[in-house]
Amino acid sequence: MFTGIVEEQGTIINAHTGHERNNTLLISATVALQGTRVGDSINVAGVCLTVTAHTDTQFMVGLSPETLRCTNLGELRNGDSVNLERALSYGGRMGGHYVQGHIDGIAHISAIRHEGESKFITITPPRHLLKYIVMKGYIAIDGVSLTIAALDDTSFGIAMIAHTQTVVTMGHQPVGTPVNIEVDIMAKYVERISSVYGGVHVS
Repeated sequence: MFTGIVEEQGTIINAHTGHERNNTLLISATVALQGTRVGDSINVAGVCLTVTAHTDTQFMVGLSPETLRCTNLGELRNGDSVNLERALSYGGRMGGHYVQGHIDGIAHISAIRHEGESKFITITPPRHLLKYIVMKGYIAIDGVSLTIAALDDTSFGIAMIAHTQTVVTMGHQPVGTPVNIEVDIMAKYVERISSVYGGVHVS
């Protein structure tokens, strides 16, 4: 479990993807490696991944075919930056919201509007995920806990202050960039419980 509060941006040292077997990412990091051991989970660009090897300055994760199908990790190239967060420790501060690191779909940045030092970023998700998104609710974008500031039939918007732009990847990504999104798990639980026990299904 994670909080959606990015600890640092790591750099892709070697993206070995697009192969039938042994798809991996080698990532340089500092903060995310503090206290990290083989087998620990790290949120990489919104995706919960297991550390398979590490040194003091870099770590490796494996990517399953399912992960490559459901996320944008297969598009990463050497030198790209990725948001990193270690798993939430018992008794740790909860600054964002509960993030599982289980991606629901790939969305795209569809518009960016400057508002002083802040940016208002419009995101277009897969249409079937819009039913889980509510005004002022939470969403995780590339692992970042953000609040929905606008919502219509095809897209949603988030407001990003100047500080956040400097510590997460989306602060400098252009229109058209694919991003991993994870909707609030509570919305999916409510739908499931309603459909099973209430005879109601949200379509």
